[in-house]
Amino acid sequence: MRDRRLRWPIDAKIESAIRGRLVRRVDRRAKYLLIGSDAGTLIVHLGMSGSLRIVSSDVPPRPHDHWDLVIDTGKVLRFHDPRRFGSLHWTPGDPLEHPLLAKLGPEPLSADFDGEYLYRATRKRSVAIKHLIMNSHVVVGVGNIYANEALFRAGISPRRAAGRITRAQAQALAGAIKSVLEEAIEIGGTTLRDYVNASGTPGYFKQKLFVYERAKQPCRVCKTPIKQVAQGQRSTYWCATCQR
Repeated sequence: MRDRRLRWPIDAKIESAIRGRLVRRVDRRAKYLLIGSDAGTLIVHLGMSGSLRIVSSDVPPRPHDHWDLVIDTGKVLRFHDPRRFGSLHWTPGDPLEHPLLAKLGPEPLSADFDGEYLYRATRKRSVAIKHLIMNSHVVVGVGNIYANEALFRAGISPRRAAGRITRAQAQALAGAIKSVLEEAIEIGGTTLRDYVNASGTPGYFKQKLFVYERAKQPCRVCKTPIKQVAQGQRSTYWCATCQR
């Protein structure tokens, strides 16, 4: 691993630990990428707009290229992060026991996340249901866009107290979360401003949004104007007719 040219120096312990090691596996847990070797695991967070690309080692770095993981093919895995919200960590032990990962909730597309799990998680909770499904200790991977869209599909007001969700509503919401995420993944995610995938291609799920960033526009189902309110410093959108 090298970080010449960079204003974000790599910790010497990380560089020493990974140098000369074979990459044995690449996994993901929530928003963290896990690059495993026989000595331990690099834990990478891309931040708001970071990306990893494989390029030839002789390709000059661009602005905001922060580090290279040198591969024995003569290429490098290069980390690009314009907003500098990304992070790099090293653990010699089980990465799932690292403090960043140990208390995370289940993956939303796994069998561990279903309506019954969500129903149990909502019991005696007064927090708004939108806040709860965006809590990574409850379930990972449900960001603001997809929380809004899933709640619309499930017909649930984002302001409803989580503890008031019925078992049937929890089943509907868990299913909606899964379907929204699966559809978004299929067409490359949601590009609102500057998001692109590793190939530089934008996502096209924006064309399928029913409520997000559609304040005052007619609901695609009932024509009621979409409402907007701030919840926890995040914008919330919903249809007062479709989402009781």
